[in-house]
Amino acid sequence: MFAQVGDLSMTKKWITLTVLGAVLAVQVGQSYGASDRGHKTADPSPAQSVNQVVQWNKNLLVIVRTPGAQPATIHPTRSFAIMHAAIYDAVNAIDGSHKPYLVHLTGVSANASQDAAAAQAAHDVLVSLYPTFQATFDTELQASLAQIPDGTAKTDGISIGLTVADQILALRSNDGANATPIPYVFGNAPGDYQSTPPNFPKQPQFTHWSHVTPFALDRADQFRPGPPPALTSKTYIDDFNEVKSLGIVNGTAATADQMLTGHFWNGAIQNYWNEITQTAAIGHNLTTAQSARVFALLNLTLADSVIAFYDAKYTYNFWRPVTAIRAADTDNNPDTTADPNWLPEVGNTTPDPSYPGAHAVISAAGAAVLDSFFKPKRFDFSVTSEVMPNVERSFKSFSAAAEEATLSRIFAGVHFRSDLTTGRQLGSDVADFVVDNFLTPQKD
Repeated sequence: MFAQVGDLSMTKKWITLTVLGAVLAVQVGQSYGASDRGHKTADPSPAQSVNQVVQWNKNLLVIVRTPGAQPATIHPTRSFAIMHAAIYDAVNAIDGSHKPYLVHLTGVSANASQDAAAAQAAHDVLVSLYPTFQATFDTELQASLAQIPDGTAKTDGISIGLTVADQILALRSNDGANATPIPYVFGNAPGDYQSTPPNFPKQPQFTHWSHVTPFALDRADQFRPGPPPALTSKTYIDDFNEVKSLGIVNGTAATADQMLTGHFWNGAIQNYWNEITQTAAIGHNLTTAQSARVFALLNLTLADSVIAFYDAKYTYNFWRPVTAIRAADTDNNPDTTADPNWLPEVGNTTPDPSYPGAHAVISAAGAAVLDSFFKPKRFDFSVTSEVMPNVERSFKSFSAAAEEATLSRIFAGVHFRSDLTTGRQLGSDVADFVVDNFLTPQKD
């Protein structure tokens, strides 16, 4: 009944499956209350208080924020991309307004519940990726399905979610994410990446990640930028002196707001952009299908952005500011002055090379996806910090949030401006490619 699953590294073509009514015998051991059936032409019901796509995004955020839950050698953007790809293909099989990502179902009833499909697909993906949390996910699934009336629409939606999740998981099962990280040998020439004080990790992180199969890009180096500026260039001198002045711990050159900004964004940047998308989806009263698409576009883009920037990071292996400033007397540049005791404002530096900057890549990518989807002239929203509880910052556009998140890395003391300029371009390139080529409208 089911088509064979192909090798994702060889093709991004759709998998075609047939779903006829309640083909899968799904047993739901509880009676559920009434709510919106998620029909593709219906507006959200006033009785529906939960956007299921947003809810499962929140569920995954809880997991990746739980200490020890996320495998240390698997980047969490992969989990978000797999889950939201499954949600999208399941919901879009019913809605039918856009092209599938990978799984194309035939024989699907337009009356099947999109919410049931979304919840079941998300649940099954997360149980596979985080099996020790199955009891938590089972409880969340029961809560999601409790909002959908019993009947054929619900059963069909569950069947669709099960089918799509299985196929998406199969397609990603050998994508290279489970490979052993590549041992890293630190260089000793000026400009070479070194382990950074005060944390001094033994090995940098995700050295294998550029070998993971992209979700949308043709290859990891598709948009690889050129090299960082030469150590004797004016650009490098300006970048060096800027971060040395503004990014030092307890410095006097940065304003109080700049120091706050450096700390505010000093968390897992992809989590910020998923929460920003939650806010936008709820604020714009998106339907289930619309929500499924925007979160899939976002997370496919972010996952490939990470693959792309690790390709560049481990191609150029450029030193971090803390190394550069402490070792400036070795860089053959008379216009850079060493400070052997210099430390960044935020203390620890992320254990990977400096160029390009991850925050810049991901923030540019996230803002580009959301600008393309919502096309807002203005959208007022607030952002909460991953690392500063109860602290919010407000913005009037996605690009404004991206700009602040990007520049925060200078104030944090962990990046040169050139890392960020290049990162912006890389993130924009990846986002444009994904938006132009994936999950596009069906032509009549």
